[in-house]
Amino acid sequence: MASLNLFLVIMLMDTIVSGWRFGVDGLSMDYYIMTCPFADGIVRNTVNMALQSDPTLAAALIRMHFHDCFIQGCDASILIDSTKDNTAEKDSPANLSLRGYEIIDDAKEQLEGQCPGVVSCADIVAMAATHAVFFAGGPYYDIPKGRKDGRRSKIEETINLPAPFLNSSELIKMFGQHGFSAQEMVALSGAHTLGVARCSSFKQRLSNFDSTHDVDPTIDTQFVKTLSKTCSAGDKSEQPFDTTRNTFDNDYYNQLQRKAGVLFSDQTLSVSPRTKPIVNGYAFNQAMFFLDFQQAMLKMGLLDVKEGSNGEVRANCRKIN
Repeated sequence: MASLNLFLVIMLMDTIVSGWRFGVDGLSMDYYIMTCPFADGIVRNTVNMALQSDPTLAAALIRMHFHDCFIQGCDASILIDSTKDNTAEKDSPANLSLRGYEIIDDAKEQLEGQCPGVVSCADIVAMAATHAVFFAGGPYYDIPKGRKDGRRSKIEETINLPAPFLNSSELIKMFGQHGFSAQEMVALSGAHTLGVARCSSFKQRLSNFDSTHDVDPTIDTQFVKTLSKTCSAGDKSEQPFDTTRNTFDNDYYNQLQRKAGVLFSDQTLSVSPRTKPIVNGYAFNQAMFFLDFQQAMLKMGLLDVKEGSNGEVRANCRKIN
């Protein structure tokens, strides 16, 4: 039965990928086949080498892709450095903990040496996230390429990033504004199977939570002690989202079932009647989570893609041409 389920998942993904191969919204799987055929391989090898040295960078690269796409679309605006005339997205409080920029710079430098002016930074970010998922033990999936780089990056627009204190209704609404269903939102939240959260993102759950409760009542009492111990080291102290912080699996959803979600926005998914069945489904069936995550990531990678004269291919990912 398990073999049959795996076969069906593989067949469905092949169908999905075939649908993308001939291009959607100007993108295609083979976009660089004539102009830079080794583009994906260069990014893959760069990511692989980086993760061998520091496995925690897998979470960083996936998060970077998400934070890029949710602001002005998948256009590498997250990579642009601030100038004296403009404070960019990366200097927003919501983005100060982002890491992995040097991996994108490394891949870009190699690609500029092989095929200058061809591969966009936006595509590098998207490809890097895909390979990060795979090298962390998650599913492999190809993505269409052809995104152009945006020409703006403004700190004030990062207000549209999901905050760690949002409840499920607020998350459903925010993701819905980008065209995602509740199920796709819960699947994308599964990226928290990798990485950590800083105490500053969850300490409000541990004291003076609301007018009725001192501690967030949705947290397991033993897990409260764990989080409190983490926060005793300060706001920048880190708590893994689940027990396998560098492995892409469905343990994140198991944590939610045990009332051991780190962020309020995580735990709310197992409390809301609308999202709880989805959490339970992914906790029970990792293959279903992997498939839904693949599809949701493919969809996210197409958010407000820049094409033609609406974008450019930056020579340096950190600044506009």
